[in-house]
Amino acid sequence: MLTIGSFEGFQAVSLKQEGDDQPSETDHLSMEEEDPMPRQISRQSSVTESTLYPNPYHQPYISRKYFATRPGAIETAMEDLKGHVAETSGETIQGFWLLTKIDHWNNEKERILLVTDKTLLICKYDFIMLSCVQLQRIPLSAVYRICLGKFTFPGMSLDKRQGEGLRIYWGSPEEQSLLSRWNPWSTEVPYATFTEHPMKYTSEKFLEICKLSGFMSKLVPAIQNAHKNSTGSGRGKKLMVLTEPILIETYTGLMSFIGNRNKLGYSLARGSIGF
Repeated sequence: MLTIGSFEGFQAVSLKQEGDDQPSETDHLSMEEEDPMPRQISRQSSVTESTLYPNPYHQPYISRKYFATRPGAIETAMEDLKGHVAETSGETIQGFWLLTKIDHWNNEKERILLVTDKTLLICKYDFIMLSCVQLQRIPLSAVYRICLGKFTFPGMSLDKRQGEGLRIYWGSPEEQSLLSRWNPWSTEVPYATFTEHPMKYTSEKFLEICKLSGFMSKLVPAIQNAHKNSTGSGRGKKLMVLTEPILIETYTGLMSFIGNRNKLGYSLARGSIGF
């Protein structure tokens, strides 16, 4: 049995008397049914989009640009580093974290951090080729101070950075040579500065491995135990954990502005290049 409303060949027609310019009851009903709906749909779609993605990094197409967030990438990195630790030292791993390292020239660099019972490992990992490019080992018994706080710059500096971070000291900054201080590629800096990775809020997994608080909760006890068990110069040391501003001693900031704005320190999909 067919109904007229479901058949496209027929349309309802209203009858009017001559000279009657007022809309009929049928016209009123059609206007009421047609007009509010598009406005309601557009309003709902805009509200839904803004509530789903209040932070631009939450949007899937942006997070997928970071190779670290792609399926299996972070798991492969962890397995590679587990195998390396097992082969070289056999130490017990306390945890893995994905953080952003900020060097002494305010450049951001994506890093994987491992805390073992004796060592802090800072790994530069290529998430595109899935390989470890550089690995820095810091004995936990050598770490004597950790600072947490907001980033600050000299009074005459044009550089700036929002947010908070932490700095780990295993040597005295006063003993750092002038050459290494002004060399942006120097590896002789006696401290390391970190902040949270921009992909922290993309999933529960990344929320866990990108939080500074989670990293600190494992790092501090590991350092204290390393000091107790140390047989060298680190024996008897006490770890100082301070809350104070973290000074980044840069002035013009042109190099870091270009690098950080384009995310050059991250394994990132940068689109096709060609003609």
